Amino acid sequence: MPADIRPAHPRDIDALLLIENTVFETDRISRRSFRRFLDGSRASLLVAAGEDGAVWGYALTLFRRGSGVARLYSIAIAPGRAGKGLGRHLLAAAEATAEARGCRVLRLEVREENARAVALYERCGFRPIGRRNGYYADGAAALRFEKHLKTRKES
Repeated sequence: MPADIRPAHPRDIDALLLIENTVFETDRISRRSFRRFLDGSRASLLVAAGEDGAVWGYALTLFRRGSGVARLYSIAIAPGRAGKGLGRHLLAAAEATAEARGCRVLRLEVREENARAVALYERCGFRPIGRRNGYYADGAAALRFEKHLKTRKES
């Protein structure tokens, strides 16, 4: 079943919170933060939604004014929807959004033990650039990845 990748709306916040609280044990995004990301100009919050409008996943990308580097802050797929290509599609949409904003690089951090996510990023052309010990609230380490994006001149 295909998903529609679209910008998130305020009406999606309950579904985003459900996904967030189901998928992540720590370092969760709060309702207030989701609202702030929706209202701000320095974030792109995309959702994957089914034909019935149900939110199946999201990707949150952050931007800094004057920087050519974007950060994939979070990506999550609802339980029961994982393994169907939604993560790959959301990641591609986040990359396209960063490119459209003139970013040359997309960076991210991922829990070191999250083998499924690490494999996705590697398959999608991200390369490791480092590791951070104790990065997450529970003390887990993060692997850092980046991908060089196409610039408008290269397109």
